[in-house]
Amino acid sequence: MSDVYVLGIDMMKFGRFPSMTVPELGARAALMALDDAGLTIMQMESMYCANLGQANGMVGQRILREIGQTGIPVVNCANACASGATAFREAWMSIKAGLFDLVLAVGVEQMGRGLLGGGGSNGISTEGLLGSGTMPAVFAEAGMEHSRKYGTSLEQFAKVSVKNHHHSTMNPKAMYQYETPLDTVMNAEMIAYPNTKLMCSVNVDGAAAAVLGSERKARELGLSRAVRVRASALTSDEWQERDLVMPDINTCTRSAAKKSYEMAGVGPRDLDLVELHDCFATAEILHYENLGLCRDGEGGKMIDAGDTVLGGRIPVNVSGGLLSKGHPLGATGIANIYEVSMHLRGEAGKRQVDGARMGLAHVFGLGSACAIHILERVTQ
Repeated sequence: MSDVYVLGIDMMKFGRFPSMTVPELGARAALMALDDAGLTIMQMESMYCANLGQANGMVGQRILREIGQTGIPVVNCANACASGATAFREAWMSIKAGLFDLVLAVGVEQMGRGLLGGGGSNGISTEGLLGSGTMPAVFAEAGMEHSRKYGTSLEQFAKVSVKNHHHSTMNPKAMYQYETPLDTVMNAEMIAYPNTKLMCSVNVDGAAAAVLGSERKARELGLSRAVRVRASALTSDEWQERDLVMPDINTCTRSAAKKSYEMAGVGPRDLDLVELHDCFATAEILHYENLGLCRDGEGGKMIDAGDTVLGGRIPVNVSGGLLSKGHPLGATGIANIYEVSMHLRGEAGKRQVDGARMGLAHVFGLGSACAIHILERVTQ
C-alpha cells in the first residue's frame, strides 16, 4: 500500500466570525490548503468534511458550492471533538486503499457560547441529579480522581494553562495571545474545581483543511514540503464495568496510542513534539500518561520539571493548545495536524521546535472517540 503524505495544509486564525457562514469558513480554509499545495479543487478526487453543529448537514457539498462543484464524492463526518481527525483519517484510508491520489479534508465549526454538554435528553434530566454532564465538570472530576490517586495539585494543573498561554504568544493564529501568570490562572473565576476559567478551552469559530496525496503523486509534485503520515488510529471505548456517572477519559486514548505506535513502529521517546487535546488543563496532564510520555502518576512532575514547554524534553501544545488557540469542534483535529506539520517542515516561526523530525497529533471526543496521527518529516 502507498504511503500517504500531507501535501498542503492550513488553518484560519481562530476567532469569532458572526458575519460568515459555516460553508464560507470551510471554503476559506480549503482554498488556503489548496494554495499551500499549489493545487486547485479541479485536481481533488474526493473530499471529507467534519462538522458537528449544522443540523441540516451536507456541509462538504455546501463548501464546494463556494469553491467549485466538480462532481467528486463528498463524505460528511461527525465524531465529537475527533471529527476533524476522523475526516483526515478517512481521506488517508481512501488513498491507502488505492481509490484516489489526491483528497481534500476540511474541518469547520461555528461555536456558540457557554458550557458544552449537560442536559438535552428526553424525560427527566439527570443533570444535577447524578452529577454533571457538562464538559468542565466531567474533566474536573477526572482531574480530582487523578489528584486522589497521585496527589496532583491545583498548582500543577494551573501550570498547564500558564505554559500553553505562553506558547500562544508565538502563534499568530491563536485566538488569545497573551501570558497568564500562575496566580492569575489560579485566582480566575472557578468553573469546576480544579478548572478555573483560564484552564478551560475557548469556544471559537474556525476551519482547517489538508490536501493528502499518494506517494506517486507526492513524488510527482515534489517532496520538499511533504509530511509523511506514519500512523493513523481511531478508537472507541471498550466495555468495562464501572460507574458511568464518572466517564472514563483515559482508556480510549491509551488504546489509540498503542495502535498508532505499533503502526508507526516507534515509541513515545521517538517523538519530538505533541499536540494533544487540552480541552481543560486537567486533561493535558492525564494525557501525558495516556500517551506514554511519562509513567502513570508522573504527569504533575512533568509539568513541574518544564519537560513539556518549548525547549523542554518533549514540547506539548506549542500552538497554545485549545486553552488559548481555541476549540472549534469540527476543525480541531486538522488544526492539531497543521501545527505538527509546520514544525516538521521547519515553518513554525518563533515557536519552532528545533530539529523536529516526528510528531504526534491527538484529539479525544467524549462519548467516545479518539484519533491519533503520527507524522514524520520527509528526508529525501
